[in-house]
Amino acid sequence: MVTPALLKVQAFNSFRPFHLLRLSTMAAPTDFYSLNALTNKGETLDFSTLKGQVVLIVNVASQCGFTGQYSGLQQLYDSYKDRGFTILGFPCNQFGGQEPGSSEEIMTFCSRNYGVSFPIMAKVNVNGDDASPVYKFLKSQKKQLMMEMIKWNFEKFLINRQGEVVGRFSSMATPASIESEIQKLL
Repeated sequence: MVTPALLKVQAFNSFRPFHLLRLSTMAAPTDFYSLNALTNKGETLDFSTLKGQVVLIVNVASQCGFTGQYSGLQQLYDSYKDRGFTILGFPCNQFGGQEPGSSEEIMTFCSRNYGVSFPIMAKVNVNGDDASPVYKFLKSQKKQLMMEMIKWNFEKFLINRQGEVVGRFSSMATPASIESEIQKLL
């Protein structure tokens, strides 16, 4: 059923397909460290293993205008991984079909073209009823423009050493532009 509130959301976001505007009725987890996700190799990464680290989570895509950000992300990872910093890349095909590959194809692309060595996770949805629990949690913690939806590929979430989501950055924010925020948390 389309409600007046949903119509306002649809009008505000008229450039997005309607199916992306559905609001999830499932409650998001309330603790970052209780989450887990599959790696691109099908193994479970328990987020409790990330306790005490600063984490940057990014929804990534191989065929996007922002794909070049992989270079900057890798530079951040190389600069700070020894100080308790990690990046988790979550491939997503919800925006213009810009991540159509298999897990193996995605990893080959990332390592061959950008030398990516930070963890790339299994492909997920970031919006809609079937959004990853990780993204349900992140979006519940940091809304933009009073909405939870991820707007495009390479949106970034910054989590401090206590597991709190302390920053959300649009696709337009380059890795270099958020480096000072990461440094403050290390």
